[in-house]
Amino acid sequence: MALSNTATPIYYGRFREAVIRGEIPVCREVSMEMNRIDDLIANPGIYYDDKAVEGFVKFCENELTLTDGGDLKLLDSFKLWAEEIFGWYYFVDRSIYVPNPGGHGGHYERKRIKKRLITKQYLIIPRGAAKTMYDAFIQSYFLTVDVSTTQQCTTAPTMKQAEEVLSPIRTALARSKGPLLKFMTEGSLQNTTGAKADRVKLASTKKGIENFLTNSLLEVRPMTIDKLQGRRDRVATVDEWLSCDIREDPISALEQGASKNEDYLIVATSSEGTVRNGCGDTIKMELMDILKGEYINPHVSIWYYKLDSIDEVTNPDMWLKANPNLGQTVSYETYQLDVERAEKAPGSRNDILAKRFNIPMEGYTYFFPYEETLPHRHRDYWQMPCALGADLSQGDDFCAFTFLFPMANGFFGVKTRDYITSYTLSKLPQAMRQKYDQFMQEGTLQVFDGTVLDMMQVYDDLDNFIQQNDYDVRCFGYDPYNAKDFVERWCTENAPFGVEKVIQGAKTESVPLGELKKLSEQRKLLFDEALMQFAMGNCIALEDTNGNRKLLKRRSDQKIDAVAAMMDAYIAWKMNREAFE
Repeated sequence: MALSNTATPIYYGRFREAVIRGEIPVCREVSMEMNRIDDLIANPGIYYDDKAVEGFVKFCENELTLTDGGDLKLLDSFKLWAEEIFGWYYFVDRSIYVPNPGGHGGHYERKRIKKRLITKQYLIIPRGAAKTMYDAFIQSYFLTVDVSTTQQCTTAPTMKQAEEVLSPIRTALARSKGPLLKFMTEGSLQNTTGAKADRVKLASTKKGIENFLTNSLLEVRPMTIDKLQGRRDRVATVDEWLSCDIREDPISALEQGASKNEDYLIVATSSEGTVRNGCGDTIKMELMDILKGEYINPHVSIWYYKLDSIDEVTNPDMWLKANPNLGQTVSYETYQLDVERAEKAPGSRNDILAKRFNIPMEGYTYFFPYEETLPHRHRDYWQMPCALGADLSQGDDFCAFTFLFPMANGFFGVKTRDYITSYTLSKLPQAMRQKYDQFMQEGTLQVFDGTVLDMMQVYDDLDNFIQQNDYDVRCFGYDPYNAKDFVERWCTENAPFGVEKVIQGAKTESVPLGELKKLSEQRKLLFDEALMQFAMGNCIALEDTNGNRKLLKRRSDQKIDAVAAMMDAYIAWKMNREAFE
């Protein structure tokens, strides 16, 4: 079949029929992508070519092998994804300079040029769906079949992880199963001065994988913007960009360099991560806008597999929504064991839901599991006695105050009030900014103009807040870092009675952290604010060999200050318990 602007793609057509018949369940995001492909079929300006797709399938099955060297039969899902990359084309008119036959002078002619439509493909699929193999197939296809000199790269959070893309290609070179790779690997790599016919044409070297016929190179790069920008990669693959804790967008950096080429391709594969509010979430928000049709970008292909609801985890018939290769690259038994483990070991639950079912969860081996961070119903503590904890930290950062209200039967009411500057707010990534807007709406986060917080302004605002709510503050625990001016004014205006200094470290934190954890497990910390939920969800506790624990302030943007302030308030309450009798 030649180019057609009305034909339905072969593998997509089969997939769509299976979905309509009810054989393959699909999630909302995949059905949105199917609508986008249906739009491409209906668009008279975009053409489908089946030969390019079949060429890729034949190359993979005839030349490449599995990682263990076994014969390769391309999965239906791989054909579906590759068809969207290789199947769609459009034409553009260009003015091209044509020199005269004599070599002197020339003239411009308008020519129609055929261009590949898809330049970026995002695959968000759970663990065990052979995403890395798909990356390897795309890279090896362009490295051997493309006759132009290309620069290609693969990147992942660690260099060793990125090497996994090269591993199947090296196995295929060692086995050289098909006629093309047999020819390309004939000869010796050491033969540098003899006949060119006796030299190897495609080999794995210390640079990466090199094609000596075209001088093309596939190399591994670290996932940082300064190592990725300015390159001119024809093909780039990004692995596990959602699973790691990155604050910068490696895909945009690659795209800026790759766009120097006419027909570039970036394939970004990942399973869902447990790190929220980073760069990955911001990219996902843009992808969802494209899927919903709010932002039209036909050059991007998005396959986002996940369960529509957490209730579907218990229904094995729905697991295909999350992993289209279930039963082929990973067994149902593996999934069943993980589901049972998630029920029995709550600490691993979030990680399993994110990695196996692509349900975005917050935190994995965090101090407070997900169930303990769910807020309680709203309460007011008008005229009740309380302990106040303060975590003032840097003047340009978060400044947190938490009120702890001792109640009957060992329950504690919790309220928090936090302060940041407008400069700190302006530097936040988009996904994080939305979170902060929510805190500002509920009134727990106050934003002051400027670059550095004025502690006296913070004091005045907090004093007004206490008076408005008529809180009876009977003791005050504070972390001494950057707290001198604030504490001196507090002692002057409220007397030094009940003011306790809490030095951060395992020595002072271990016991109160353990006690707060027990209260949290019994749901005796009665908090009703999203900011407190967010801070508890970010808490990681470092534990030494003796079992002593202290809060890990791993990064300045993972806010745990409200929990640190709660711990200071708890310590102050313990040291002044007689004031509450």
